[in-house]
Amino acid sequence: MTQTIAPRVRTLVLLLLAAACALLAGAGPASAHAALTGSDPRQGAVVDKAPAQVSLTFSESVSMDDDSLRVLDPKGKRVDDGKPSGTGGTAYSVKLHTGLPDGTYTVTYQVVSADSHPVAGAYTFSIGAPSETSVSVSGTEAGGGAVGWLYGLGRYVSYAGFTMLVGGAAFVLACWPRGSGVRAVQRLVVSGWLTLTAATLLLLLLRGSYTGSGKLGDVFDLNLLGEVLQTKTGASLVSRLLLLAAAALFVAVLFGAYDKREDEEKRDLTFGLAVGGAVVAAGLAATWAMSEHASVGLQTGLAMPVDVVHLLAMAAWLGGLTTLLVALYRTPADTPVPALAVRRFSRVAFGSVVALVVTGTYQSWRQLGSWTAFTDTRYGQLLLGKIGLVAVLVGIAYLSRRWTAQLTETVPTIARQREKEQLRASTDPTAEKAKTAGKATGETAKATGKTAGTASEKTTGTAKAVEDVSGAGAPDSSGASRRAAQLARQRAAVDAARQKRQRDADPHRFGLRRSVLAEAGVAVVLLAVTTVLTQTEPGRTEEEAKAANSSSASTSAPSTGAVTLDMPFDTGGQNGKGVVRVELDPARVGANDMHLYVEGPNGNAFDIPEVKVAFTLKAKDIGPLPVVPDHITTGHWSASGVQVPMAGDWEVAVTVRTSDIDQVTVSKNAQIG
Repeated sequence: MTQTIAPRVRTLVLLLLAAACALLAGAGPASAHAALTGSDPRQGAVVDKAPAQVSLTFSESVSMDDDSLRVLDPKGKRVDDGKPSGTGGTAYSVKLHTGLPDGTYTVTYQVVSADSHPVAGAYTFSIGAPSETSVSVSGTEAGGGAVGWLYGLGRYVSYAGFTMLVGGAAFVLACWPRGSGVRAVQRLVVSGWLTLTAATLLLLLLRGSYTGSGKLGDVFDLNLLGEVLQTKTGASLVSRLLLLAAAALFVAVLFGAYDKREDEEKRDLTFGLAVGGAVVAAGLAATWAMSEHASVGLQTGLAMPVDVVHLLAMAAWLGGLTTLLVALYRTPADTPVPALAVRRFSRVAFGSVVALVVTGTYQSWRQLGSWTAFTDTRYGQLLLGKIGLVAVLVGIAYLSRRWTAQLTETVPTIARQREKEQLRASTDPTAEKAKTAGKATGETAKATGKTAGTASEKTTGTAKAVEDVSGAGAPDSSGASRRAAQLARQRAAVDAARQKRQRDADPHRFGLRRSVLAEAGVAVVLLAVTTVLTQTEPGRTEEEAKAANSSSASTSAPSTGAVTLDMPFDTGGQNGKGVVRVELDPARVGANDMHLYVEGPNGNAFDIPEVKVAFTLKAKDIGPLPVVPDHITTGHWSASGVQVPMAGDWEVAVTVRTSDIDQVTVSKNAQIG
């Protein structure tokens, strides 16, 4: 029976690993949490006069260095001063050289979002009239190439290592304390620790190149590594390594002092190990929560603890499932997994699934924001795939619970069979006669050897004769020992094979092994989908970026006449996100009419408690000139007779207040007059 299972196991594992690798390979560069929601000049815009600077606005906070934002002329030469300045972490600008000639200019950017993912892109605008350009903006991506693929693989391996380490240890403590002495279980948990440690070191080395040049040669650049250590992601990876040192001590105690204790003594030590292990496991999970999607966006104070619980529930379920699979297939025949341990894990798995459903529902609401995002965004589509895989896992787990309910204990059966064989051997007359004959033969041989040795000493009296006789007797003694050892090994092999056949003869246990194998196979693909999901731009952000870009495209300001500015805002409170649009007509020196519109992420107009506008001409040290518009209708304010004293590059700053304590000021520059 087991000979036919092994090839199936290998084939299934290879197929599922291939599917997981295909998912990771097809994931492509990471789509980050932050997205470009506005720019000045806009993409494709044609302006009459060369702007003094280029400004970019992102949906979330980003970090930049001196080379993150570049502006290139039609020949590919840089025309910016190379020192981007930021306001609030979401808006950045870079000053341009004076006297720029007419033509098409290219803006390229590569930044790192607050949730650790790189963001890159490019667009063009023209001064005077469009022209030919030697700069290509196609293929601009961040986190791609060999470094990006290795980084994605390292993320997957780190999740897998965390699952084996935490889930395996939890299975031993909560379900099968005697499993601490099983070599296969020990290897699994230690392999999880080694895997997570190696993957963390790999991610730390790759991080600088992954968010920067993308070159393999920069992996061992110590200066780049020093910069990584100063970032939030670098700090989380270092914290993970320190926690892994504590986890190593926990594993040593679990498979050392804990394993050597008696059952009653183990109960006293189990509580301490459970508390200490839970603290270390939660700390490891927090290193992901503090640097990825949960650390930015809505309700971060609640999202990060929820993410920790989600990761721990995932590890307890999938890691415990892997440990159970190893125990069912790799434990010795005389110490199979008891039915009680399987039933305990069934309860642990059920609790983990409940926790995953609750935390996953909250995360889905937080990252999607609308039902349409399930089908209209890549994040939503991947999330639907993950939900489907979880449903399949729950269905297979239901079958496993049915097998578990009918599972019989095989250890007492094997022990009773062994006692019966020993009793039969002791009462068998034939065996007793053979035992007596063997004993008599041995005593006769011993006496004969002794007599022959005495006769030789008396007749020859030489050392040579003694050596000959001793040499003749030695082969008989060593040969008998070798034959006895060989017979003992054969008996042990036969006994082990018989015990294994008796263990596998239980149809319920055989069915459980197959269902657990199927669960573990689906879990491999589920873990790959989860890894890709953590690298994908959330649906809420993607939809906001689309709305902002479409709004910007539909209200593009003409080269003369009215000026329209779209500025995304985020006050950080409830209903604190949206886009404020300022229209100034005719945008010239003297009196102007100003209209201001506020729209939510879904494009619908909505009211806020207060909105104010201020105009500043920094070149002439004029302003800020405040303007308080009147509320007209839902999401619409206006003011007439807005005076602009002189022509120039004016900064238009809008202060948006969405509650008594939540407000933010966003700004853009516009050429007026």
